[in-house]
Amino acid sequence: MVRIENLTKNFGQVKAVKSISFELKDGEIVGFLGANGAGKSTTLKMITGYISPTAGNVHVDGMNIIDDHLEIQKQIGYLPELNPLYTEMKVYDYLRFHAETRGIKDGEFTQALSKVVKDCGLQGIVHRTIGNCSKGYKQRLGLAAAMIHNPKILILDEPVSGLDPNQIVEIRRLIKKVGKEKLVLMSSHILQEIQATVDRIIIIHNGEIVADGTSDELIADSQGLTHLKLEIDGGEEDAIQEMKATIPSITIQSISRNDDSMDILIEYPNTADPRKDIFRYAVDHGWSILEMSASKRDLESIFRNLTQDGVITDA
Repeated sequence: MVRIENLTKNFGQVKAVKSISFELKDGEIVGFLGANGAGKSTTLKMITGYISPTAGNVHVDGMNIIDDHLEIQKQIGYLPELNPLYTEMKVYDYLRFHAETRGIKDGEFTQALSKVVKDCGLQGIVHRTIGNCSKGYKQRLGLAAAMIHNPKILILDEPVSGLDPNQIVEIRRLIKKVGKEKLVLMSSHILQEIQATVDRIIIIHNGEIVADGTSDELIADSQGLTHLKLEIDGGEEDAIQEMKATIPSITIQSISRNDDSMDILIEYPNTADPRKDIFRYAVDHGWSILEMSASKRDLESIFRNLTQDGVITDA
């Protein structure tokens, strides 16, 4: 069990992480999702003890990161976003180096090496120079180095960054396999990858937690809303805004003007379909409907809604 309590990090006047709290349970694969600059990497670095928090704490099995950071670090495997590899070393020597820094030597190292080589699929490159390995194998090697001491907790910062689609699938399978034995916390700004890999999603925006739950829970919490894209010819903004009074179930999210038409983004509950009323309203006001397309809110739209600071209403 990992408990993050009021964790805060300031860099001068910049508040990178703002008193966030959440818990991670053993056996979970948790996705830490947010746009670039949201505070993901800073949070992970505080959890690992790499940087100290300005306020708050991280608790792991009765210990805390302020007083017991060395003991906590023994239980954590960490793959940072920029995978630190010595490209002139051979894979075997690199893993032995990491093992020795953890006090793992001789027969204990042989057993640990055998396990991570098998788990991470490194059998064919153990004696290859790291610089001659593909990006996918380098990420596998980074995971193996993070796992060489058999940690209870694995923290991965953007583990699929820069990989091609086939390599992403390979790393995803590996993470899901490892997640059967360890608590895994992985950050990403790639929504599809998080959704395909994790059991639970935490979304951070501007240093604050804005959502926490499974994909189904986050979608359910969005109150089952549908987005309707409406493109019309002949409309005026005042009449468009007045449509809300005539059709109370709708919310007008944005209005943007093109050369010869208006784009309107409308939101409404799945339980009330207002499209017939919108069509009648358009006819009554002499509008020509060029497009009317509806899409139910999915995780991507929820993420965008939670991580956008405002809506631009005029193009």
